[in-house]
Amino acid sequence: MKLTPLTPASPRSEEELLGRARELAGRRMVDLAAALGVSLAGDGVSTKGKMGALIERALGATGGSAAVPDFPHLGIELKTIPIDREGRPRESTFVCTLSLADADRAEWSASWVRRKLARVLWIPIVIPPDRALGERIIGAPVLWRPTPAEDAVLRDDFDEIMGLIGLGGVDHLTARTGRALQARPKAAHGRVRTAAFGPDDEPTTALPRGFYLRVGFTEAILRGAGAAGSFELKR
Repeated sequence: MKLTPLTPASPRSEEELLGRARELAGRRMVDLAAALGVSLAGDGVSTKGKMGALIERALGATGGSAAVPDFPHLGIELKTIPIDREGRPRESTFVCTLSLADADRAEWSASWVRRKLARVLWIPIVIPPDRALGERIIGAPVLWRPTPAEDAVLRDDFDEIMGLIGLGGVDHLTARTGRALQARPKAAHGRVRTAAFGPDDEPTTALPRGFYLRVGFTEAILRGAGAAGSFELKR
């Protein structure tokens, strides 16, 4: 795929989107950045976000920060996921924030987290050891929809997490809660607070939380789709 400093048009179909993503596989992030006229200079945190933005731009994502999928007309969310050379994810994957104050009324069928995970284009980013950030390699894409069994696991985790929060037990949430989906603090620092309720239904505040997918769950997705194969560098 020939990339230019211009933002590519939004893909018209799943097939076109997947074709674009496959063309990116095997390329270094520094080469993609150069093709799009963007610098990768910056610290680790900002660079991580910049790499996701580069992939979005190269594929023609239009969702931005709005409460819609990254490709709204296709109903597809885009998720970049750092992996090692063997295809193992290096960290859990952030999905979306959750509302602590509304947990007692939350339903899986109507939840934002379920909509975010309804159709996902996974873009693995291979991180070679002891290599510069620009040397990270774009892996083979995976277009995924939860199977009924996967959806059932996610639903059970959602119900467990939101049920505990709804009963005023937000402070009892741990990283061990949930088999595939977990709730973890999502804030710049420990002083950030959001509205919540205590065990006696009294108003209180707590650290904001976000939904994350466990490493084992995302690894199974990638391996099941054969995305953990070779990642030879395209010249």
